Amino acid sequence: MTIGFRIAPVTQRVAPDLCARALKLPAANIGDVMNRIQTMRGGMRPFGGRKVIAGPAFTVKARSGDNLLLHRACDMAEPGDIIVGDGAGDLSIALMGELMIGHAQKRGVQGIVLDGAVRDVDALAAMDIGVWACGATPSGPYKDGPGEIGHPIACGGQVVMPGDLIVADADGVVVVPRAHAAEVIAAAEAHNAKEQRAQAAIDAGTYDRAWVLEALRAKGCEGA
Repeated sequence: MTIGFRIAPVTQRVAPDLCARALKLPAANIGDVMNRIQTMRGGMRPFGGRKVIAGPAFTVKARSGDNLLLHRACDMAEPGDIIVGDGAGDLSIALMGELMIGHAQKRGVQGIVLDGAVRDVDALAAMDIGVWACGATPSGPYKDGPGEIGHPIACGGQVVMPGDLIVADADGVVVVPRAHAAEVIAAAEAHNAKEQRAQAAIDAGTYDRAWVLEALRAKGCEGA
């Protein structure tokens, strides 16, 4: 039985032009237009020197405390990819650190999103690569397997398919299904433009807040 210990090539990726457009948008705007249910859970912290990333997911499932498949992913991922690792949320052992992530950066990997822990925090902060993880610990990993590459995974409470669009910034990480990326990014651009108009109204002192009372009264709030 090979389930749980197998490698598949990532052959389909979200289009580069959509990644470039997503890079200009807040992750929050992208999450909002997907009914606010495609964001990874809170606690995915940025550790790398690059603070905004947008690119295709290169998926890895690792056994808790073991990074053999993540090592292979660092050799396989293509320039611009984001390695997304399912480490089962285990914070007792770091799955990636300075050497691994430095190697991935050298090969052109744009970012790492890891449902687990990292180490070498000061070194990661100086690297030109995005790194999001649940936490940090000095404890090092084993290299025995099993694990999977190029198959669906769970990361941060979200299903991630190979080639999906991953967008991460200071707020956290959002997952955009590859098949819907074009419509999602178009909707997020419109939503961002609406928020920019609202900010301009706030700056000018003309922001219309009538909707707040209307919503309270519509819901039967006493005293509204």
